[in-house]
Amino acid sequence: MITHGNEIKLFSGNSNRPLAEAIAKKLNTELGEIEVATFSDGEINVHIAETVRGRDVFIIQSTCSPVNDNLMELLIMIDAAKRASAGRITAVVPYFGYARQDRKARSRDPITAKLVANILTNAGADRVLTMDLHADQIQGFFDIPVDNLLGGPTLYNYFAKQNIEVVVAPDVGAVKRSRKVAEKFGVPLAIIDKRRPKANVMEVMSIIGDVKGKRCLMIDDMVDTAGTLCQGAQAIKDAGALAVYAGCSHGVLSGPAIERLKNSAIDKFVVLDTIRIPEEKQLDKLEVLSVADIFAAAIENVYLDKPMSKLYD
Repeated sequence: MITHGNEIKLFSGNSNRPLAEAIAKKLNTELGEIEVATFSDGEINVHIAETVRGRDVFIIQSTCSPVNDNLMELLIMIDAAKRASAGRITAVVPYFGYARQDRKARSRDPITAKLVANILTNAGADRVLTMDLHADQIQGFFDIPVDNLLGGPTLYNYFAKQNIEVVVAPDVGAVKRSRKVAEKFGVPLAIIDKRRPKANVMEVMSIIGDVKGKRCLMIDDMVDTAGTLCQGAQAIKDAGALAVYAGCSHGVLSGPAIERLKNSAIDKFVVLDTIRIPEEKQLDKLEVLSVADIFAAAIENVYLDKPMSKLYD
């Protein structure tokens, strides 16, 4: 049986300290003292500078770019807490890296999302809190409890004020998610039908649905290089849309993403702060919404052994 003391301890790695600080503020506490540094040869060194014996420890760390460094930081922090006799260790991973490698797409491919789940468990995590996994079935890769929180309501509340008239699925894979959004707003669904002649090259073929003169919204779980999103937005505008809004939970925004978004037909692009957006990637059309309140509520529920179901209603 897991036992833990009556004191909560929050610690943060280097991936997204502003979010960790916001979560701690929501919980009326402060982040614990921890040193997460790098030796000259690149090895990561962690030292927890206060007692965690018997405590309920929450380690907040997104495994975003640099993915491997941030993942190693998380694993070493978990190991440090375990060896310091923490009562219970929860890995709070707002953005779960490697989630797109959740199946064998070709022969001899790895299933890296499962590997990462195994490593986190073996490192000593007793529970995982994350948000909007790329594939829901990744929860089943873990042999420990996983709470996959929803970022959608935060995005919905923002876009509810924008008088959205059509929700557009940027590709077939996003139809299920987009249909739920359309039903919530009570508006029609349109779909961008496209094909990829080769890897990382997209050709928009047609738009299924009426977008002419409408205020359109595209929603996805993450935006990486933004190619699909920006080409889709241009296709919608070319079809006569009045305005194009876009939103996602995780703004990976790698490679040419920022330049593409800057020059795109998207009028407003909204992301959650599961991944820290550095100053050099800030755009006038980019808005970042905080999920600190959601994670704070989830952490409190875990700490007090209260049900999580209300967070999903």
